[in-house]
Amino acid sequence: MITVEEAIEQVLSRIEVLEPERVELLDALGRVLAEDVVSDVDVSPFDNSAMDGYALRYADVAHASEASLVTLRVIEHIPAGIAPRRRVGPGEASRIMTGAPMPEGADAVVMVEKTRPGENDGVAGGTVEILTAPKPGEHIRAKAEEVRAGEAVLLRGERIGPAAIGLSASVGHADLLVHRRPRVAIVSTGDELVEVAEKPGPGKIRNSNSYSLAAQVLEAGGEPHLLGVARDTEAATRALLSRAPEYDLMVTTGGVSVGDFDVVKKVLSEIGELDFWRVAMRPGAPQTFGTVGGAPFFGLPGNPTSTMVGFELFVRPALRKMAGFSSLIRPRAVATLTHDVKKKADRRYFLRGRLTRTGDGYSASISGNQSSALLTAMHRGNCLISLPEGTDLVPAGSLVTCIRLDMEEGTA
Repeated sequence: MITVEEAIEQVLSRIEVLEPERVELLDALGRVLAEDVVSDVDVSPFDNSAMDGYALRYADVAHASEASLVTLRVIEHIPAGIAPRRRVGPGEASRIMTGAPMPEGADAVVMVEKTRPGENDGVAGGTVEILTAPKPGEHIRAKAEEVRAGEAVLLRGERIGPAAIGLSASVGHADLLVHRRPRVAIVSTGDELVEVAEKPGPGKIRNSNSYSLAAQVLEAGGEPHLLGVARDTEAATRALLSRAPEYDLMVTTGGVSVGDFDVVKKVLSEIGELDFWRVAMRPGAPQTFGTVGGAPFFGLPGNPTSTMVGFELFVRPALRKMAGFSSLIRPRAVATLTHDVKKKADRRYFLRGRLTRTGDGYSASISGNQSSALLTAMHRGNCLISLPEGTDLVPAGSLVTCIRLDMEEGTA
């Protein structure tokens, strides 16, 4: 058996970043940029008003107050999207809407709430009373305030979020070059499996692992492809495992232990290369990693929780690396254990737990029955409580490391 750290190191040393592809803007959401995004225009492209109000000359209203009103003649109404036609001169103002271009001669905007309509209700041809003095340049968004033409607004390696989509659109990019989403083949193994819609008969169970794995792939930014169930024969297992090169990565669940019908490891040794097949951990010591036709292959245990924990520790970082992310490991938190835990001293434990904020720190407790055959504790938990090798008892009050399942990488 190898350690968890050795297994992760071996996995990541064999994983390559996928080639980029150009996609439409919204398809880039959540993916990693493969090139800088450069602006073709100044943002903003012109001086414009940040408020509905009146564009005017600061010199005319520098001493305005409710006790000393300043009355200006309104010469124009400027809506957004329309260029001003008149220059603002001494004693004049233009009614202006948010986002409308600033007229020449004006160097400040007074919001409409700080004015009072005069003659003709303060529209063009009438007057407006100014109740307060603005600051020079107040409520004006300057040309190129955010970025100048030719400057990069997004950098290669950044993750595309909603704001990045908006920035890209504002600088004329209808598509982006991003790293490809990994295409992941998912295979469950075992004669005992039936489809989800089928009611299990004697000795049968529903194929839940394929769906939990597919959901984990989606959450990690990959593209799941469910290939079905490989029955417990070498021929059936070989037929599905041999399809691994059609995808970027293959994940199987079940068939990697030492039972009479666990044939995945045997088939993998014949049609691929085997890097490791046991890791000093619980749940899920039978963790297999290798390649089939050059495609990375993960053989996870068959128990539902063991499958999900193995994915979190080994498959998720691999998918993140493939997709171009630099941050591969979930955030960690140090917490105080609320109860004693007995364990085997020769392996790392990953308990399904609940991390709770307590004052300046965290406490951690198990979130339910820790049987690897049960998913309830995984569902109710928000972390994996990592208990190290070398001890058979971790007493209450110990400081433990928790893997945050409720946070994405790089968000701690």
